[in-house]
Amino acid sequence: MCESGDSVAKHRFEASLFQSPRTAQTRASMVVIFNPAAGRRRAALLWRVLDVLSANGMRLELAETSRAGHAADLARGAAASGTRLVVAAGGDGTIAEVASGILGTGARLGVIPLGTANVLAQELGLPFNPRAIAAALAFGRTRPILPGIARGPGGSRVFVQMLGLGFDAHVVHHLSVPLKHAIGRGAYVLQGVRELVRYGFEPITLRVDGETITTASAIVSKGRLYGGRYRLTNEADPAAPGFSVVTFGHSGPGAALMYGTALQLNLLPRAPGVRVRRASCVELAANAPVPVQADGDPAGTGPLSITDADARIEIVTG
Repeated sequence: MCESGDSVAKHRFEASLFQSPRTAQTRASMVVIFNPAAGRRRAALLWRVLDVLSANGMRLELAETSRAGHAADLARGAAASGTRLVVAAGGDGTIAEVASGILGTGARLGVIPLGTANVLAQELGLPFNPRAIAAALAFGRTRPILPGIARGPGGSRVFVQMLGLGFDAHVVHHLSVPLKHAIGRGAYVLQGVRELVRYGFEPITLRVDGETITTASAIVSKGRLYGGRYRLTNEADPAAPGFSVVTFGHSGPGAALMYGTALQLNLLPRAPGVRVRRASCVELAANAPVPVQADGDPAGTGPLSITDADARIEIVTG
């Protein structure tokens, strides 16, 4: 039912220039959490941001992840050690893990957008230029976000932008990571076409604020955007309680193609069979192994209870 909601292994980034003398014991201004398997292009962008920060006197620590869920552990350890700014260098999945680690600690969340779609960064208008990213992190102006949390038999999972149930999650579950790194968002389109003939399009039963709903697929979103800059809904606020629950009334390969085309034309909210509801609690029944994705990463299957997290997070915007 819906209800309210180790030490850090770090590689120290030694700043090449400080504005004032610092001792080796000085606490880092920020901890930056990064997946070293993200690829050379993304690593190069990260180092450009860090170079600008260090040249302007910021003391940094770079914490590298080595497994799924490691970013949350690193963020939790950083916050426990007193770090007040923990930076996620990656995509929405990495941001969600870091958010999970600092939730309720009072630490602020920074973002260096290095992902494929960077939906949260697009949603909040965060900078993408290395110098602008560095300036935003140094200046430290924030705004609140209220993440969602999905609870199931396997534990809890925080998401910062959206959670998908059904066909889009099936695509994410079968997506080739090397293909994603090679061609970016095009990999989702290609995989989606492949999965049209493999997915069964079984109906999904949800309870949305107590109302039972049958739908082909659903997206539970904190924001307006999906898959980058594509408009999912016209009514959403990442800081507000509750979700926009988007349900799809038509099923099958043809309907999936229609909805995908409408999304890329920013016409999805007006597509046939699409309905958007505001809700505070969404429950996925246990009667079928419905695939789930959270912020673009596989998130198992149902059953799930989806509510707001218990606390807001301050995210650095500039």
